[in-house]
Amino acid sequence: MPRSERSPLLLAGLLAGMGVAHFAAPRPFDALVPRSLPGSPRTWTYASGVAELALAAGLALPRTRRAAALATSAFFVGVFPANVKMAVDWRHRPAPLKAAALGRLPLQVPLVLWARSVAGNAGAAPGAKSAVDA
Repeated sequence: MPRSERSPLLLAGLLAGMGVAHFAAPRPFDALVPRSLPGSPRTWTYASGVAELALAAGLALPRTRRAAALATSAFFVGVFPANVKMAVDWRHRPAPLKAAALGRLPLQVPLVLWARSVAGNAGAAPGAKSAVDA
């Protein structure tokens, strides 16, 4: 299977795994919810888990892939404030944890670009060379 055909499924797997994690172990995600958001952090944790699962399903289906990939790109931008909050909250933690929190910040850029690439390739014919494969 060419990379352009695997890419949406890998991204869907990443989102599905994180979506499940929001329900299996919600406490770490609760701590990332910015205090400025209304309501309970657990509600936001579950809502983002549902969003990740829905995006994963949309990415897995060719018919909805383009729209889901664009929404995924926006989602990655939207969760960036939680990563900033984590970096700020973890600034006094041991160096490896602090490095992990800081490392999440630039990681959002390739995730957004990956989702946009999946959106751009969603209309390509199966087996056709994409911009990613060229």
